[in-house]
Amino acid sequence: MFEFFRKHMRIFQILLAVLIIPSFGFLGVQGYRGMSEGSNQTVAKVAGQSITQAEWDMAHRDQVERVRRQRPNVDPKLLDSPELRQQSLDNLIRERVMLVAADKLRLSTTDDRLQRLFTTDPQFASIRNTDGSVNKDLLAAQGMSSDTFARRLRQDLSVQQVLIGVSGTGFASTAAADHAVDAFFQQREVSLQRFETAGYTAKVNPSDAEIEQYFKDAANAQQFQAPEQASIEYVVLDLEAMKQQVSINEEELRKYYSENASRYTTPEERRASHILIAADKALAAPERAKAKAKAEELLAQIRKTPDVFADLAKKNSQDPGSAVKGGDLDFFGRGAMVKPFEDTAFALKVGETSGVVESDFGFHIIRVTDMRGGDKRSFDAVRSEIETEVRLQLAQAKYSEAAAEFTNLVYEQADSLKPAADKFKLEMKTAQGITRKPASGAQGPLASPKFLDALFSNDALHNKRNTDAVETAANQLVSGRVLRYDAARALPLADVKDKVRARVVELQATALARKEGEARLALLKLAPQTDMGIESRLVSRLQMQDLGEPTIDAVLGANPSVLPAFVGVDLGAKGYVVAKIQKIIGRDPVAADPARARSQYVQAWGEAETQAYYAALKTRMKVWINDKTTAQITRVEPAEGR
Repeated sequence: MFEFFRKHMRIFQILLAVLIIPSFGFLGVQGYRGMSEGSNQTVAKVAGQSITQAEWDMAHRDQVERVRRQRPNVDPKLLDSPELRQQSLDNLIRERVMLVAADKLRLSTTDDRLQRLFTTDPQFASIRNTDGSVNKDLLAAQGMSSDTFARRLRQDLSVQQVLIGVSGTGFASTAAADHAVDAFFQQREVSLQRFETAGYTAKVNPSDAEIEQYFKDAANAQQFQAPEQASIEYVVLDLEAMKQQVSINEEELRKYYSENASRYTTPEERRASHILIAADKALAAPERAKAKAKAEELLAQIRKTPDVFADLAKKNSQDPGSAVKGGDLDFFGRGAMVKPFEDTAFALKVGETSGVVESDFGFHIIRVTDMRGGDKRSFDAVRSEIETEVRLQLAQAKYSEAAAEFTNLVYEQADSLKPAADKFKLEMKTAQGITRKPASGAQGPLASPKFLDALFSNDALHNKRNTDAVETAANQLVSGRVLRYDAARALPLADVKDKVRARVVELQATALARKEGEARLALLKLAPQTDMGIESRLVSRLQMQDLGEPTIDAVLGANPSVLPAFVGVDLGAKGYVVAKIQKIIGRDPVAADPARARSQYVQAWGEAETQAYYAALKTRMKVWINDKTTAQITRVEPAEGR
């Protein structure tokens, strides 16, 4: 039989090529396309140049890292929020628009300007050597070469030139600025009559027919539905789960204790007094010899009469900080003094006096007066602390190894979570009444929008497959499975009649409040001098008192050419307000000083012009955003099957 295979090997090779290679090519290419399609998908275009999903993802990761560095305790939910993803895309589009504009306007940065900026700008001081060159080691630590850094800096400077011509030349005349500032900070004396919805609820009594009509209106159907819900099971792979599986023996704990002995030892400190005869290292040899002789003379006196140390220090020591205290330096640890001084001080016993010790500052005579620290906590005293630390370290290592395997397992065996639970010894958890939004008071994975999105994807709901492993917190992966799904359904009127009636009452009361408010406004306009019988008050944007923005905007936006002026403000479900503007008063004294306010106005005007110019550039560069991109940002894009 084997002889047959050997004789006909060539035929079998051809047969294998015919059968296997085409299928491999088809499946391989299809698989590659499947993997690369998402990352190569165009999410936006600028001047015909594509921005891919991969580029957006990378820009978002960079944005997240910047936020984490600036705010280490930031809520992880915010890092994957639609708002931050939108900001990442907006920044990426802006960067591309500016690059294209700089190229079309032929804006460039010369080598001289680049070097001058680098050597003079304080923001580059941390990566600048003393000779003005770039510190390549620091750049390498950030993953950049000097060429890459120079290219990015040149690009940034060129891009800045696109907008600086607009933002840096903002101008507003003094008259225009003062007029705008006066208008913004203006005070007005007003009288307000409120028609609050709550005051009209007792005046309305909707009929059963009106209640039924509101209930049956398709526009109101969602208000009276039982929300979609799911019953799920899920498993959590995290450090806590890994800690339970870590076993530690006594030998490992003692080894850790031995290797980290310094952590369990109180740092040794010495208290010493000294006499310094100053002699800089740069002094000529004869001068230093003279200083040393002086120190030796003092040392001889101390050897003869030890009690005179403090008096000699006060009279002769050239260390002004300690001389007045008889040479006392108080307690100090290792590393606080120059090495010759430290070595001597920590070699002496309490009460001992050194010989003459030479340092870069001159010549010292040192006496150790006290010592403390150096006590080592016993192994038994720190055993529980060590066990906690070692267990955490081992759990982190175990988690790192398990994370990738867990992710693959819940995907490859997608019809059950049991294989993953068994392999990693995880508890199978269940939860009922899960909705698309985190419930009030939800904790852990059930409070994660990412996990809930995965649970309510088409694949999880309709194909009953495991969700992908979702990172819901640092060192925490979760996969879930929908056991039962109840779609949103309309509730019978009998079950929600009280709720429907309350809503109809609110609408009718609001309409009645608005009707009476509008009628009052019409009468006041016909008879402007009518006394409203309501005390007037001063309001401004800085002193809104108990008024909301809609009322303040209406009052301050009313035409003051004819006074009194009247405005009505529809507050929606809260009711209606009628305002009588009686006087126009100057700028609120709480406002900023005129010079500063004028400067802020000019700055705001410049920013407005800059935004307008950028909007024009976007139009000129034909910025286009894929509709699917918007759906992805707002999380409404349906999840595809595997």
